[in-house]
Amino acid sequence: MRIIIVGCGKVGSTLAEHLDEEGHDITVIDKHGEKLKYLSDRIDVLGVEGNGASVSTQREAGVKDADILIATTNSDELNLLCCLIAKKAGNCQTIARIRDPEYFNEMRYIRDELNLSLVINPEQAAAAEVARIIKFPSAMKVDTFARGRVELIKISIPQGSKLDGLALSEMDSKLHCKVLICTVERGEELLIPHGNFALMAGDIVSFIAPHSVALTFFKAGGANISNAVKSIILIGGGKMSYYVAKLLEETKIGVKIIEQDFEKCQSLSEMLPQAVIINGDGTDKQLLDEEGISVVDAVGNFTGIDEENILLSLYEKGISKAKLLTKINRINFEEVIAGLDIGSIINPNSITSDYIVRFVRALNNSKGSNVETLYKIAQGRAEALEFRVKNKSKIVGKPLMELNLKPNIIIACITKGNKVVIPNGQSVIEEGDLVVVVSVERGLNDLEDILA
Repeated sequence: MRIIIVGCGKVGSTLAEHLDEEGHDITVIDKHGEKLKYLSDRIDVLGVEGNGASVSTQREAGVKDADILIATTNSDELNLLCCLIAKKAGNCQTIARIRDPEYFNEMRYIRDELNLSLVINPEQAAAAEVARIIKFPSAMKVDTFARGRVELIKISIPQGSKLDGLALSEMDSKLHCKVLICTVERGEELLIPHGNFALMAGDIVSFIAPHSVALTFFKAGGANISNAVKSIILIGGGKMSYYVAKLLEETKIGVKIIEQDFEKCQSLSEMLPQAVIINGDGTDKQLLDEEGISVVDAVGNFTGIDEENILLSLYEKGISKAKLLTKINRINFEEVIAGLDIGSIINPNSITSDYIVRFVRALNNSKGSNVETLYKIAQGRAEALEFRVKNKSKIVGKPLMELNLKPNIIIACITKGNKVVIPNGQSVIEEGDLVVVVSVERGLNDLEDILA
């Protein structure tokens, strides 16, 4: 597909990289020529220097022949204007990045009235991931399928766990809970395990299960799920902290935000009356000690500087047993960061990219299923996709054991109405089902793409 991205910042660059990997024809518009040159030297994109809201610039970028225009600048209003112009000048699909909390409750109205294909808020999407993780303090990452009824959870197996040395074929009989292990990260290796595979302490495991079964699995594996999060400190009073605090308002979790800018503190106090707002430097050790960093249940390091967030998490790891959440915007050193013990890594740019890649794949689809949900897992080395089966195809009506699947692909879950099925060889996919597939192969657009 021909895709135009307006804005060559962190979100735009991340998105360009991911869409380039998908094989699309990418053009990036930005006012700063040096940013465009840096990006085009790294990946195969065409750069157009200019104002993305200018008709002449969009025409130069090929808006008349474009399938999608994605506006990712730092200005919400400019993004909306870019999309409006693209609709008139090219009649393509449009996606706008909208971040301001003032627009949060008006998202649906903005999308419908301006005829936008998709509106995405990176910080709000990241905050939703934080809220999911807080439900399972022992989890490193939690993604959801089937509108929240099924969860894909990433954990590290601790020493002394019942999972250490357990073969997958023995799991159901010994732990009395039916889950499906999708991926195992063992050192540098990424493995798609099968029945005789034995888990080891230190493995990073992603498994899929309904919520209640996931809780049972945590107990069986030795995780302390009774230690629910009752208090959280958020360092940095930016948009992400606001959205996290807003999502937690309906819970009994006490929220404290530490922010250095006094005016921002005043604004947060008005918007978040239930939260405690502290005006101070979140990197000041004395202030952190005074605010109870050593006894709090969870800490979100959400400043605008990746290095600050990493250092804060490393410091907190040494003095606290809190659940750590570390915001990282850059993906350049993903492998290095993954090796640090800094809790759950939250990357708003990658989350945004996943949403948009899912939308693009759905547009690309011409067969019998749609991509409903997409997550990158295992540092982006594998994908978990949810397909809705719309029409009869080669996969419908046959037991899974009779399907000739490509290597390194697992059918992880089938949702039939309100019933969640962790499948076995006799399970059958029917029209209307939601099917979750985990794959090392990238670029699956349709459920039939899993067949060899």
